[in-house]
Amino acid sequence: MRELKILAVVVVLTLITYWGVEPFAHSQMHPHVDVPNYDFAQADKMTSAENVEKAKVELEKAKKADDKKAIKSATTDLTNAENFEKDTNAFWATTKEAIADKGNVANGEVLVTSNCTACHSIEAKGFPKVMDNASSAAAYGVVPPDLGTAGKLYTKEYLAGFVMNPARASKVTHKFVDGRVHPMPGFDWMQPQEIADIVAYLQSIAPKTMTDKEVFNNACQRCHSIKYGDMQGGTMQAYTPSENIKAYMGKIPPDLSQYIKSRGPKYIHEFVNDPQKHLEGTAMPRVGLTLESEKQVVGYLEEVGDSKKAQREELGPKFLIYLVIFAIFAWLWKSKQWREMH
Repeated sequence: MRELKILAVVVVLTLITYWGVEPFAHSQMHPHVDVPNYDFAQADKMTSAENVEKAKVELEKAKKADDKKAIKSATTDLTNAENFEKDTNAFWATTKEAIADKGNVANGEVLVTSNCTACHSIEAKGFPKVMDNASSAAAYGVVPPDLGTAGKLYTKEYLAGFVMNPARASKVTHKFVDGRVHPMPGFDWMQPQEIADIVAYLQSIAPKTMTDKEVFNNACQRCHSIKYGDMQGGTMQAYTPSENIKAYMGKIPPDLSQYIKSRGPKYIHEFVNDPQKHLEGTAMPRVGLTLESEKQVVGYLEEVGDSKKAQREELGPKFLIYLVIFAIFAWLWKSKQWREMH
């Protein structure tokens, strides 16, 4: 009976840790954020409105405390939040017509090849890189992506928004202040129909299918490395040299080899969809991937960092059954020994 009481205490303490302490610690380290939203206009409208409300709350707190310094700071924050909300909503409003228009692929080809290929390659269509990666990074801060897969990787809405205003669409306007400008110029001077044509062309030349590794190469490898390699043993060096990406981003982006274990699929989905939700002020842009592409990135990170996941999950129930059987035999053996001793 004494052993059963000890076992009960151990079980209770384990459950408290598992269901109480660990979730609380996780909630502090990774606060809850809204689920990924691939309607970026709606998502930005919601988050900017939430930021305004938070700023109002902080201002009210400062006024109640009668702290003049805090009131001044909170007032400035509220003004900035309101201006950001106004600018963000106005930006997405300007993209609606381009998103709604049916693009002309032929005209889009003319626009892309006469504007975009000055910096971007489209290898699949015979437009090679203008410069090698090191030279491109030195010129722009980061290696420009090949546009051959853009129509597959990114949503139509994001492509239209990014062509018009890259910093606003990718939520990094906070990086480009005091005279700093995004390496890609905005094409908001174009007519909405022309933006629609560009998007239509990019979608027309995009491959129908891509492997998880190809999606990662095109969506993430410009900045991130894979140090430990995938199941085939291949490693990946970020296309942008470390010294350039550090100057551009403020720090070297992390190696993603083990991110699936340290962060988990849910966090990665949320972070890729909108990095600002988890790390406000981060230099990492919103990538703009479709849900399908995002799943493929996570799938590749699982292949790299957790290649034995399926085998581990299959082994788990078998191991638990073994422990239960072992515990029963141990209990029976202990009972037999005690009967013989007493």
